[in-house]
Amino acid sequence: MMVLGACALPAAGDAAPSVQPAMAAPPDIVLAAPMSGPEIIQMLDQTVDWYRTLGTQLKIANEPSDLLILSENRQIANQVVALAFDVARAGADLIAKSAPAAPRPDSAGGSAPTLAERLRQLDARALSIQAEIESTRQRLAAAPGKAKAALQAKIAELGGELSLVNVKKDILGNIAGVASEGGGGTAGALRSQIDAMAVALPTTTSTAATTTAPAASPHAPAASMSNPLPASAAESSAPSRFGLWDAAALVFRLSEKMSAVDALDRRTQALETSLARIRARLVDQMRALSARGDALIAQADSADSAALETAREQLNAIVDEFKQASPFLVPLSKQGALLDQYRRSLENWHDAIRAESRDALKSLGIRLGILLVILGVVFAVAKLWHRAVLKYVQDSRRRYQLLLVRRIVLWTVVVAIVGFAFASELSSIVTFAGLITAGVAVAMQSVLVSIVGYFFLIGKYGIRVGDRVQIGEVNGEIIELGLVRMYLMELAGHGSFGPTGRVVAFPNSVVFQVSSGLFKQIPGVNLGWHDITLDLPAGVDYASTKQKLVAAASEALADYREEIERQTHELQRTTMSSAGGAVEPTVQLSYSAKGVNARVRYPVHLPHAAEIDERMSRALLQVVSGLTPAAPAAAIAPASAF
Repeated sequence: MMVLGACALPAAGDAAPSVQPAMAAPPDIVLAAPMSGPEIIQMLDQTVDWYRTLGTQLKIANEPSDLLILSENRQIANQVVALAFDVARAGADLIAKSAPAAPRPDSAGGSAPTLAERLRQLDARALSIQAEIESTRQRLAAAPGKAKAALQAKIAELGGELSLVNVKKDILGNIAGVASEGGGGTAGALRSQIDAMAVALPTTTSTAATTTAPAASPHAPAASMSNPLPASAAESSAPSRFGLWDAAALVFRLSEKMSAVDALDRRTQALETSLARIRARLVDQMRALSARGDALIAQADSADSAALETAREQLNAIVDEFKQASPFLVPLSKQGALLDQYRRSLENWHDAIRAESRDALKSLGIRLGILLVILGVVFAVAKLWHRAVLKYVQDSRRRYQLLLVRRIVLWTVVVAIVGFAFASELSSIVTFAGLITAGVAVAMQSVLVSIVGYFFLIGKYGIRVGDRVQIGEVNGEIIELGLVRMYLMELAGHGSFGPTGRVVAFPNSVVFQVSSGLFKQIPGVNLGWHDITLDLPAGVDYASTKQKLVAAASEALADYREEIERQTHELQRTTMSSAGGAVEPTVQLSYSAKGVNARVRYPVHLPHAAEIDERMSRALLQVVSGLTPAAPAAAIAPASAF
C-alpha cells in the first residue's frame, strides 16, 4: 500500500534531469487534475455502493462478536465515505482552477467582453435619457401654455426610449450571465452533483469540516454509532435447539454467511484498487514536480540575480502545486489505510465464522453418527427377535403373530427415534404428536377399531386363512385376512356344500359387534354335528328300532371314525376340557300327536360333510324300510348343528 511518504521530495543527490544553462528559464509546470468529472462521480458511486454493504452485514450479524465487528466496520466506512467526498470536492475545485473559462460566442454574435462593453454603453445611455427627462420636466414647469404640450410629448417619447434601453439591458445581462458560466459551468455542475450526493447520504459529513466547524450542518445529523440491535441478534439469545434439522440449517446459514463476507471483501478490494490507481497517478505527478524543483535548485547555484528571481517564482509555483495536491493525497492515503484495516476486520470475521461452521459441522456429524448407531442397535435387536422366533416358536400361527408384532414395534421405534432426532424442541414434538394422535383417532375411528380387531382375530382362538367361519347368517371360508378387513368365500347351506362363487368382505371390527357374532372352528379342528329326523311307523318295536338306527349310523361313519376321533381329542386338548365326550351317533325318540319321531345326531368331518350325509341317509332309510314292508317311506330331513 502506498502511503503519504511516497510523495516525499527525493534527495538532492537522486537522479534528476540534465541541468539547463544557467540563464535558461524552465517552463512553468501546472498540476493536472488527477480525475476528470466523470471519474469523480464514478469514484463516489463506487464508494457509496460499497458503503451500502453495511446493510448486508447488519442482516448476517447474529452474534455478539458479529455486532462488535459491525460497529467497527461502520465507523471505518463512515470515515472512508467522508474522505471520498473530501477528495471529490477537492477534485472539483482543482478542475475549476485548472480549466479557466474560454471565450464563447453568445447568441448575439459577440464575446463576453463585448457584452460587458455593450452593457456599459446602455447604462450610460439610460443615465443620459434619465437626465434629459429631468431637465425637460424642469422646463415644463416654467414653460408657457403653448409649449407644455410639446414638452409633455417629448417626456413621453423619452420615457419610451428609457423603457427600451432597460429591456435591452435585461436581455444583455442574461446573455452575459450565461456567457460568464461558460468556463466554470462544468465545475459548478460537478460540485452541485457532489453536494447532492452528500445530502442523500447524511453520514458523509466531512472530517475536515467537523474539526474546523463547531456546529454541524442542519442537513447532516449528529454522528452516532449507537444503532439498535438487529433482529438477527435477538435470535441469538433464543435457547439453543438440539434437533438435527436445526443443526443442518445452522451449517447452511454459516456457509451463506461466509460467502457474504467473502463478497464484502471482494467489493472492498475493488474499491481499494480503484483508489490506489488514482493515488498512483497523483504520486507520479508529485514526483515530476519534485524532480523539476531539484532541477531549478541546481540551476540556481550558477545563475545571476535575474535567473534567481525567475527560479524563485517557479519554485513558489511548484510549492503551490504541492499545496493543491495535498487535499488529494492525504485523504487518499488515509482511505488506503482504512480500507486495509476494514479488510483485516472482514478477514477476522471470516475466520471466526469458519471456526463456528467447523464446530457446527462436527456437531452435526456426531449427532448423525449417534442416530445411526441407535438405529443400528434397534435393527440388531429386531434381527435377534426374528431369529429367536424362528428358532423357538414352532407353531406357524404364533410365529406369524410374533413376527407381525416385531415389524410394527420396529418401525414405530424407528419413526419415534428419527422424529425426536430431527425435532427442534421436545415440547414441540410432544404437542405435535398429541394433536396428530387426536386427529387420527377422530378421523379414522373405524379403521383404528378394525386394526385393533385384527389382533383379536389372530389371537390364540383366532382365525386364519382356510378356516370356515359363520358371521351372522353368512357361512364361508377365510381366503384373506388383512389388517383392516377379511374376505370370505361364501359356502352354500350350512357348510355341507361347495362355494357359491361370491366373496364377502367384513371389517375386522366385527369382533366387537354383539349383534352379528363370529363363529369358527377351534384351530386344528374341522368337526361338526348334523341331525336327521325320521318318522317311525306305528306298532313297531321302538327299542329294537333305536338300536338298529344306532348300528346303521355307526356303520355309515366307519370310514371317517379315525379322523373324527383325532379331531375330538385335539378339541379336548386345545380347550383343556373334557366337553364333547365320545363322538358316537345318537338316536333320540320323541312322541307327538302324529306318531313317534326318531332324531339321529351324528358327527361329520366338514370337508366330507356332503358324502357323510349321503351315506347316513341311505343307511337309515334301509333300516326304516325293513321295519314294515307296507309302511310308507319315512321323511328324512338332515340338519347341521354347526
